[in-house]
Amino acid sequence: MKVKKNLARIAPLAVAASLVLTACDASGTDSTTSAGGKTVVKIALWNYKTTPEFKALIDGFEAKYPKIDVQPVDILADNYPDKITTMLSGGDTTDVLTMKNVTDYARYATRGQLKPLTAQVNKLDKASYSGLTDYDLDGKYYALPYRSDFWVLFYNKDMVGKNDVSKLTWDDYAKLAKKLTKGSGSNKVYGTYLHIWRSVVQAIASAQTGGDQLGGDYAYFKPQYEMALDLQKAKATLPFSTASSQQITYDSQLTTKKAAMVPMGSWWAAALLAEAKQGKNDVNWAMAPMPQLTNEGKTTTFGSPTAFAVNKKARNADAAEKFVTWAAGPEGAAAVAKIGITPAYTSDKILDTFFSVDGMPDDALSRKAMEPSKVQLEMPVSDKTSDIDQILKEEHELIMSGDTSLDAGLKEMDDRVKDEVK
Repeated sequence: MKVKKNLARIAPLAVAASLVLTACDASGTDSTTSAGGKTVVKIALWNYKTTPEFKALIDGFEAKYPKIDVQPVDILADNYPDKITTMLSGGDTTDVLTMKNVTDYARYATRGQLKPLTAQVNKLDKASYSGLTDYDLDGKYYALPYRSDFWVLFYNKDMVGKNDVSKLTWDDYAKLAKKLTKGSGSNKVYGTYLHIWRSVVQAIASAQTGGDQLGGDYAYFKPQYEMALDLQKAKATLPFSTASSQQITYDSQLTTKKAAMVPMGSWWAAALLAEAKQGKNDVNWAMAPMPQLTNEGKTTTFGSPTAFAVNKKARNADAAEKFVTWAAGPEGAAAVAKIGITPAYTSDKILDTFFSVDGMPDDALSRKAMEPSKVQLEMPVSDKTSDIDQILKEEHELIMSGDTSLDAGLKEMDDRVKDEVK
């Protein structure tokens, strides 16, 4: 996928002004060199203390480049996109900017706010990267992905037992979910759990059928919705309305052994490992490839990459570029793989590192799950993405809660996108 040039609008000035003082520079200094004479590289990121990948990358890079001092500029996750927009429009000189999503990346790049990194990309083994092409802006690149999350099927090995989950079609998945459902009331155990996010139905349908989520014609969603609604009717998954009103987490469904299978993003592996280490869960889990429309041996799923970019006005651009390149490469990949994070760069060695993390399932099927044939971007990028995403979300909730019929909901998606956005 190549990112389109016509992109999202600037955040309202009132919001921007309210966020000017949000960031907290952990170093407390505005110098290009530290007290020890090291070159300072400042990196904008979010929730530093609770996002271990950032520390892993910074520590690993500084160990290799002891003359460079990488200093985090910590921003609240919810405020991050608006804050970065404010910083860049105000001429901020923070060296490295973490690109939380591709939509924001494309906006900054087309405004000329990021340093070109095409020369660095051309030196990479592109076949070893997941998510790299999502940063292709008409043949030019302004960021390098260091992690790439995609969806797999998490499952409780004890509950699934000897049932084969290695090459599930969606029909197979639905049948197995019904088979694994047992009990009633407080003892009810569901065969699966489908979280309330629209992507659980819509993004996977788009990835596996080639349907355009921005196109205004959503008939291709129907089979996936029919499967999800049928699972609800069969009481093989927690009802959408219950999950939504009670704010049920996907994590709790698996870790409290209330659901045998849960489709979810690969980022969950790190959280499950951390919880187990803290004694918060003892679930015997593993991963399998996402179910497919047909059993042809190839796995298509969806996901989202995360990247680093160099600010066009960076004070220490050369050192910043060195950090971004290192973080996206094999050494950076190894650093995040060691804590159970899915790196954008992968190889047999990196996969070995990922699966050697204490508590990580290391069976052949889990490894296969981490090597999908194709990963489609969760939502295409354009200036219409935000508005269409909201419409699809609203209609998804009405369909899954039973407040509107499937056919009426799909028609409403078509009509609203064409009338309100197109």
